[in-house]
Amino acid sequence: MHAIVLHAFGPAENLRYERTDDPVPAPGQVRIAVAVAGVHLLDTALRQGMAGPGPRPVPTELPTIPGREVAGTVDALGEGVDASWLGKRVVVHLGMVPGGYAELAVCDVTRLHAVPDGLDEAEAVAMIGTGRTTLGILQFTDLGPDSTVVVTAAAGGIGTLLVQYAKNVGATVVGLAGGPAKVAKVAANGADLAVDYTAPDWAAQVKNFLRAGEGNGENDRKGATIVYDSVGGPTALAAVDLLATGGQHVVFGWSGQGIQDGQPLAFTADDLAARGITSRNVLGPPMVQKAGGDLRVLEARALADAAAGRVRPAVQRFPLAEAALAHRSLETRATTGKVVLEPGRSRSRA
Repeated sequence: MHAIVLHAFGPAENLRYERTDDPVPAPGQVRIAVAVAGVHLLDTALRQGMAGPGPRPVPTELPTIPGREVAGTVDALGEGVDASWLGKRVVVHLGMVPGGYAELAVCDVTRLHAVPDGLDEAEAVAMIGTGRTTLGILQFTDLGPDSTVVVTAAAGGIGTLLVQYAKNVGATVVGLAGGPAKVAKVAANGADLAVDYTAPDWAAQVKNFLRAGEGNGENDRKGATIVYDSVGGPTALAAVDLLATGGQHVVFGWSGQGIQDGQPLAFTADDLAARGITSRNVLGPPMVQKAGGDLRVLEARALADAAAGRVRPAVQRFPLAEAALAHRSLETRATTGKVVLEPGRSRSRA
């Protein structure tokens, strides 16, 4: 098979498209002919030898095939696996085990979900990872029609879904994105206000919007009630300044770190008391604990929501052979939606 192999930690160019041995499923495992593999910003940190946020260890042995989310068709079974899985369209989050950036991948059968009818493999991959995380984030907030939320990186995979989930319950949504093209996507996704956070007056634009909603009786917007923050740094601080008393700052990343903007915001207890807000990083153990220790429940819900049309993930596709380009694009914030690799897709000619 062909796969993306990392022989040494470092830049995106270290991701090599190579021929390697086909994996063989062990007892209790299946092999998947991969149609789509998910790419996560965390993958770029692991590629560089950094652990990234949360309890995610760097692989200790190289070479390795990165990637932890795949969808495709089961083409081989290990000993003890029910024969009914053979030929099924499936999607899986591999957990801490890499191996997704490949034409074939193996995993424990207990991790599998059948891809619902009407959902393509790329959308399934988006929901098994990004959708799962989005639902995990939403566990920490009580969204409703009286909510006014600010979503940083609203054109990204999680941001796109947060906007949709918030609008589904009647919340007022302000989506932040970098550049006119991304802002247009955020507006088309349903945000009540889409703002270019690279503009010097973006915070003033949002404040004017919030003031315009004061006293309207239906949804009195004296300030934001929730900031969903995956960016960090000055952009996140300016967003937090938009929170009304009692507002929530929910952190699930700082994607600009080492790129443009992001450093995780750190507030002291006195800072929070003075602002009258709360701030919490929900990544890792807090999210797992809130889900009752079983992230598969969130995976199943995310897939069901997409299959029912309640949300629709945004996807940006790259050929498997162009994994390095996909990583560079993620690191420079040149992508929108969930980034995926497709083994069956030819290299682009651009």
